[in-house]
Amino acid sequence: MKKKPNNLISLSDHLNSQFGHRGTVEREEFEEGFEAFKVGAILQELRKQQGMTQEQLAAKCGTTKTYISRIENDASDIRLTTLMRIVRQGFGKELRMIV
Repeated sequence: MKKKPNNLISLSDHLNSQFGHRGTVEREEFEEGFEAFKVGAILQELRKQQGMTQEQLAAKCGTTKTYISRIENDASDIRLTTLMRIVRQGFGKELRMIV
């Protein structure tokens, strides 16, 4: 039986072919968008782990359910100060950044 060729490529190669190599404008825009997506996904996961609705989280940190939803669904840019407030007041945690 003849073996089929492996058509799999690495994620890095895929990103390079779709968005260019790191340092190009297209790739940097993709990377920034992906980081924003991850922030929303992390907030959503934390909220669900603590058994909170978007409405409950919004009430704890002085914002609206709509705003929390927009952040979780990557439809809104979020200011660092707002992110810190949501993490501190909403989840009782501290936000640390590593660069």
